[in-house]
Amino acid sequence: MKKDKVKRITGILSKHRRGFGFVIPENKEETQGRDIFISPYDMESAMDRDTVTVRISGEGMNGSSIEGRIERVIERANKEVVGTFVSRRGYGYIIPECLRGVEEVIVLKKDFNGAKSGDKVVAEIVRWPARGRQPEARIKEIISRKGEAGGDIKALIRAFQVREFFPEKVKSEASEIPQAVRQEDLTGRRDLREKCIITIDGADAKDLDDAVSLELLPNGNYLLGVHIADVSHYVKENAPLDKEALKRGTSIYLIDWVIPMLPQEISNGICSLQPGVDRLTLSVNMEINHGGEVVACDIFESVIRSKERMVYTDVSDMLEKGDEELIERYSHIYEQLKLMQELAAILRKRRQDRGSLDFDIDEAHITLNKKGIPVSVEVAERRTANRIIEEFMLAANETVAAHFFHLELPFVYRTHDKPSPEKIVEFKRFLQGLGLYLKGNPDNIHPKALNEVLNQVRDTGKEHVVNTVMLRSMKKAVYSVECLGHFGLGMKHYCHFTAPIRRYPDLIIHRIIKEYLNDSVYGDRVEELKKKTMEAADRSSLMERRAEELEREVEKLKKAEYMTYHIGEEFTGIISGVASFGFFVQIEGTIEGLVRVENLDEDYYIYEAEAYRFIGRNSRKTYTLGDPVTVLVDSVDVTAREINFVLSDPDSRMTE
Repeated sequence: MKKDKVKRITGILSKHRRGFGFVIPENKEETQGRDIFISPYDMESAMDRDTVTVRISGEGMNGSSIEGRIERVIERANKEVVGTFVSRRGYGYIIPECLRGVEEVIVLKKDFNGAKSGDKVVAEIVRWPARGRQPEARIKEIISRKGEAGGDIKALIRAFQVREFFPEKVKSEASEIPQAVRQEDLTGRRDLREKCIITIDGADAKDLDDAVSLELLPNGNYLLGVHIADVSHYVKENAPLDKEALKRGTSIYLIDWVIPMLPQEISNGICSLQPGVDRLTLSVNMEINHGGEVVACDIFESVIRSKERMVYTDVSDMLEKGDEELIERYSHIYEQLKLMQELAAILRKRRQDRGSLDFDIDEAHITLNKKGIPVSVEVAERRTANRIIEEFMLAANETVAAHFFHLELPFVYRTHDKPSPEKIVEFKRFLQGLGLYLKGNPDNIHPKALNEVLNQVRDTGKEHVVNTVMLRSMKKAVYSVECLGHFGLGMKHYCHFTAPIRRYPDLIIHRIIKEYLNDSVYGDRVEELKKKTMEAADRSSLMERRAEELEREVEKLKKAEYMTYHIGEEFTGIISGVASFGFFVQIEGTIEGLVRVENLDEDYYIYEAEAYRFIGRNSRKTYTLGDPVTVLVDSVDVTAREINFVLSDPDSRMTE
């Protein structure tokens, strides 16, 4: 691109903590798909995520990058900053909770407004940054005092602009919802209250939105019933509850803290499928043969009365360990549980045969005490019972999506595009370094080929690293009004149907399903639903990304805090990431820390990006992705969510 062809570009600034940044153009065609590099000296008053106008100043040495200077800030992304206040003699400053791209903000003594060092605060920016000058702010709210339980998580919630509390109109509407099923609610519903229907969830779960049933048919096939809380019966379209649910998009789970999409009267009350009480549901019955194929389905409104509220641990102990005490206690459903295990294995095999990717990535389970201090970080269990429910929900989501795709009605699908050819080429190169081969054309890779690689490394020392790098090669799943398929699951049709208490896409498609069942989707309503589903898909995708980022930051925060109690201790781990400045090591409990290259002082180490490794110039010693290492916890910066390791025994690594 020649300098005189594009003079000014409008875009969003992504600013690095070191002062430089990149502007992502609104129209990428103007820059041939490239972002624009902005040096610290060319920032003017812009801050992270501001909408700006950039004047192009030139191209990089190899023509792969563009350089520019910010001329004007069109719109400010943030007029306030949330963070930790640090007091100094005569002035103070705020270390932002959102670390990406936000510089420290100065606070003059007259603007402390009662804040003390260590408090979590909200401050209004009163003076924007300029060359050689930091932004200034005035503290307007103290979120929590230093050391107050939960204050750190509250501050992150506020920093991510997540709505923690419900508006009065929403609370008022929720309070008027009856907390028992009424006779008039049963009109037109199939009565399943005598059926053996159960829930299986985590021990701490309160929003039980899915229940299951299973029986053998006379022809030998399975009849799987998935019964989902009928939230749409209580949350009416365009009512305050519905508008608020759309704004939130999803419930957010922050260790022991939940920010629900819907108030407790719904999420933990009338829509939670508690045992022994009537609950309204939307059911899908699937007839499944012994090859795992759904040969017939029936979707209908129903009423159920759950027979048992089971937890994953108990069900797994019965099926894996034959726990006699539990088997006797649940003797009335034990045979059904064994049948569920049998069907789940069949469904899983069929899914894998079709190419569905099953990443075995460990997730953290963090336990906090009453003061909000992390007392343990462990790997979350994913046992037999978890996998049973997982398979049944996948089957229901696919079945519902396929059914409504063929009806050609407006709908919200869950889609996952195939990886880019560039990512697959990079992944192939990585596998070659491990002596592995990926079949297929990078331009049109099939999930079956990736699954073959996962099967090759299962139960080997390479499993974790291959899973991790493959996952990083994948695109992000999103919501869409188009049924574009789900690459990772190897499915042509997929949606989210099974969690309307905590996901808005599930709620809106429940409405569409019920309108179809009642023959009321026609004419202008179709056009109206097209607009509503598009809005729901876009908003839910956006809020899902925000929720995931917030959940990730809270987890990193608590892992860092946990490691402050283990400074100087030794841990065994594996190299989980390699960058120019060092390599990351993952230890027990999925905790990850950084070994900086400057601390590898026994040799000069060269970074080889394509080989995912460092290699000693003289010793030829290597540190490669997936290698086991022993580390010491050197230091922890909780505010920055950073854990720093040093190698315990540098001489233990192999040479090339």
